[in-house]
Amino acid sequence: MCWDCDHPDAGPHDYLNLLEGLIDKHGYTVQGVEGDRIHPPWAYTVGLTRRRQPELVVTGLEFREASALLGGVAAHVLHDTAPKHGEQIPLCGGPLIEVVQLSEPSAHLHTAVSLYGPGIQAIQLVHADARGHWPWEPGYRGGQPVLGPRTR
Repeated sequence: MCWDCDHPDAGPHDYLNLLEGLIDKHGYTVQGVEGDRIHPPWAYTVGLTRRRQPELVVTGLEFREASALLGGVAAHVLHDTAPKHGEQIPLCGGPLIEVVQLSEPSAHLHTAVSLYGPGIQAIQLVHADARGHWPWEPGYRGGQPVLGPRTR
């Protein structure tokens, strides 16, 4: 599932060209980052910056679930505006999320930075666990780093 592994003769610009085509077609694409023994998986949108909107980030979910969550919110953002920092949103068929502004988007969204530069903006869609607990609450179960300060 690694683009570099599947395309050993291609360079970084080839991958960015592929993403540009997806962004042209759909308005955004989702970049997944696999987890390892220390870090959980995470994913983020690439392309919303073109529309003067922040990119969206989710941590602690496998790619399929993360992509569905990001896709639902990105579709809304493409036709309206991005949710605001501190806003809590119950997603249809999904978890309750709270929006957190990333402190340093350029430290985490390398592919978006490659396309749009280090001045990108991003918000994280922090999700409650199955019991309704948030990562900043006692009793939270899950591995979900929060990449910015909470406003509440």
